Amino acid sequence: MRALIVLTFAFWTTLAQAEMTPRDGWVVMKTDKPYSALIDDVKAAVKANKFGVVTQAGPTKAAKARGIDIPGNRVIGVFNNKYAVRILGLSTAAMIEAPIRLYVTENTDGTATLSYKMPSTVFAPYMAEADADLEVAAKELDVAFQAIAEQAVAH
Repeated sequence: MRALIVLTFAFWTTLAQAEMTPRDGWVVMKTDKPYSALIDDVKAAVKANKFGVVTQAGPTKAAKARGIDIPGNRVIGVFNNKYAVRILGLSTAAMIEAPIRLYVTENTDGTATLSYKMPSTVFAPYMAEADADLEVAAKELDVAFQAIAEQAVAH
């Protein structure tokens, strides 16, 4: 039984330390910034680009309280009411995707990565049933989120 517990812990530790890799519809930006600095810079970039931090969640602190040490991991939900009202008018179902999430992960070398699904990818499943302006709004959000990300990872 003890061997099973050790193997299970080793498995979860390995998963928690896996770094983000590029994937279709995502932007993945590795930085040389420490995890906490990147979180601060993401929040500052969100505000500077006239968006708001709507939610934040991550398992790192709760895991530590349980005696489990995992790399930093934070999901930051970001949106702007102007887009919320606009998208709601185009597709009620699409609003389940708001806020768009920015994902800050700590790398094994102490640096951090910023990742997110492009808004056009997030809203793609709703395009066929919505007014064509949903695609326009999603592409505008792609540009806005790229600006936020570039500012956040800049030195």
